[in-house]
Amino acid sequence: MSTYSIKDLEQLSGIKAHTLRIWEQRYNLLQPKRTDTNIRFYDDDDLKLILNVALLNDNGVKISKIASMSANELREEVMKLTERSLTHDDQIHALTICMIEMDEERFDKILSTNILKLGFEQTMLNVIYPFMSKIGILWQTGAINPAQEHFISNLVRQKLIVAIDGQVLQRGGKKFLLFLPEGELHEISILFASYLIKSKGHKVIYLGQSTPNDDLLAVYKLHQPEYLLTVITTSPSSEYVQEYINALSDRFTNAEILVTGYQVLGQDLSFPANVKQMSYIRDIKNLLEEVDQVFQEK
Repeated sequence: MSTYSIKDLEQLSGIKAHTLRIWEQRYNLLQPKRTDTNIRFYDDDDLKLILNVALLNDNGVKISKIASMSANELREEVMKLTERSLTHDDQIHALTICMIEMDEERFDKILSTNILKLGFEQTMLNVIYPFMSKIGILWQTGAINPAQEHFISNLVRQKLIVAIDGQVLQRGGKKFLLFLPEGELHEISILFASYLIKSKGHKVIYLGQSTPNDDLLAVYKLHQPEYLLTVITTSPSSEYVQEYINALSDRFTNAEILVTGYQVLGQDLSFPANVKQMSYIRDIKNLLEEVDQVFQEK
């Protein structure tokens, strides 16, 4: 069972810590535990409760009414809301609850419903990808445990692989070599990039997780792709990212190198002429539109 600080609850639910403390005192909504050294903490049940409370409160249900509900009544109201709501924030909230409860059936139902309503690409862009980005940051800061993150990541990964396999192969277009650095295992972003690139009729050479440098070079020499794309979430660590980017630039001088990820965004890095920082996965869509325009003009 995981433990959370009130700051963790704030980050996961979007409810300010000050408000949570008021609700504790006024409605006895939460009952924090204490360590042997008298430090307050919360458990998974507290987190699930406050996520449900936040979802209902964001949709206009008064906190006084929420506080009077039983656990079953609260859950039923949340399930009704997420089934009829189309707002992205509500769906992300519901997925966060699924993660905490490790509820695969509920997660799959939410995801499938959104895909039917919005389409796969829009579900990924507006629901799953923001959710995974949020979860990735929370995992980095220790607000959720690795088992929870891995549980959700594997479910999303399965959906992505099915969607990628469903793409029709086309001739022409550009070549994109997709890989993760050695030691890097967080694959969701690069899988979605693969889906987007293939959907636009371009060729993807997919190397995936933890690609050794020598293997990367060998594949590059064989296929001569115009673009290399990588995501740096945990590896290399922050003190070695600049060195890694410089090495990629020097090794693949004739390719445009696209980099993104937790260790790249918002960091004090310099990018060589053939390296482009992608601030968000939507940038991949913008790049593909530019590539298509140039390709059509030719």
